[in-house]
Amino acid sequence: MMTRAFSPIRPVLAVLLSSLMAVPATAQEQTAPKSLTIVIIEGDGAINNVRQRVAREPIIQVEDENRKPVAGVLVTFALPGNGPGGTFANGANTFTAVTGADGQARASGLKANSLQGEFQMRVTASLKGTLTATKTIRMVNAGVAAGLSTTAVWAIVLLAGAGAAAGIALGMNSSSGSQQPGRPPVTITPGAPVITPPR
Repeated sequence: MMTRAFSPIRPVLAVLLSSLMAVPATAQEQTAPKSLTIVIIEGDGAINNVRQRVAREPIIQVEDENRKPVAGVLVTFALPGNGPGGTFANGANTFTAVTGADGQARASGLKANSLQGEFQMRVTASLKGTLTATKTIRMVNAGVAAGLSTTAVWAIVLLAGAGAAAGIALGMNSSSGSQQPGRPPVTITPGAPVITPPR
């Protein structure tokens, strides 16, 4: 009967393999993020062209407490259900993506709807259901004329808001029926908008 010589290599290899297999799990536990932060890379303050139904696709990056990118995070982009906004490539007002190795996710196929005005897109990041973060991306749907800069469009939006505020003030003043003694009437003149409180 032949006996096989004892080889110390097999037990050593088994121990090495088992310890190597345990290392990645331990390393992952040590580097698991304690918190998440959403950083907007592209899209905040974007002007979307409602005439061409074109919109800037938002890109975000999810980072941990050390500002390192986090992969495998579930990211949901949500547009308003009504008013200015749009839809994503899937035809819905929500879009879900997973961050890559660079920690980034993109809301692909965003199309502006035909309603003009400012709106907010809510972004939610979730890792294994235990860590979450939220961020808001501001956008404007406008019938953008060629050559208008983003600053010019924002100036138009702000002027429109100032005009609306002046109209409300005028309406409140005239709805009281008669002038109160010592209070001058509200006057609106063309030019740069200046809104001051009543005296």
